Amino acid sequence: MNRLIKTLICDKQVSLTVAETTGLVQRSRDIHGLEPDAAAALGELLTCGVYMAGCLKSEKGAVSITVKGAEGSGSASVSGDVALHMRGYIDGSAGGRLAGGFMTVVKDDGFFRPFTGACELISDDVSRNFEHYFEISEQIPTKVRVGARFDGARCVAAGGVVMQLLPGYGEEAAALVNAKAEEIGDIAADIAALGASGVFERYFGREAAGSHVYVTEPEYRCNCSREKISAILLTLGRAELKKIIAEQGEISVHCHYCNTDYKFGAEDIEKLFE
Repeated sequence: MNRLIKTLICDKQVSLTVAETTGLVQRSRDIHGLEPDAAAALGELLTCGVYMAGCLKSEKGAVSITVKGAEGSGSASVSGDVALHMRGYIDGSAGGRLAGGFMTVVKDDGFFRPFTGACELISDDVSRNFEHYFEISEQIPTKVRVGARFDGARCVAAGGVVMQLLPGYGEEAAALVNAKAEEIGDIAADIAALGASGVFERYFGREAAGSHVYVTEPEYRCNCSREKISAILLTLGRAELKKIIAEQGEISVHCHYCNTDYKFGAEDIEKLFE
């Protein structure tokens, strides 16, 4: 199940998002063949990416999150668009541990220049790192609770809750957000037991009563294709491509997001220039 639930609570002083990303995270694990720890870390990043993609306004909106851990830690990248088509990969060699480095976020809403923000990783906890990012780079008080739980190769549950205080918020709204963040313990366990709708009702049913609720369904979908790769190869020119074919026998382009290899032989290259 994949679901994103968004609404405003506390007299529109708090933006609330509840996400269930179990199916999406399972798909990412299957594509990359990850061990549980790495799959969970990528799953939590994808869940945060779903939240950010859900905040985009333009039809051409897109967001990317890049994490580069310090020596001994891993690296990861997550991207998504306004349609909530998400994709990502992680260097699983560090057991999914992402700490001690930096995180960069690029958000492009199709207007003017893309917004770029960055922060230092202060923990190997994805929720804490994203709270720190919103505080440092966007100056928005935010509480993040994301989690992903695996039983071997199976994603038992993945999802999260994000609460952001909006401009002009009062003390009561801030107190409510802090209280709810403390109340939410193991969000993956809550998602496993209740699903996104159940989590929404359990923690925020009273506060959200009468509010307009926006529900969408994210999914794991890469935007690469043979046609796009072909267009990139054309920019190298016929002579350069023929040189690579002569040296290597073929041209192979790998997509890290969907783990797909696109191979081009001599005949394929000739067809590109016809």
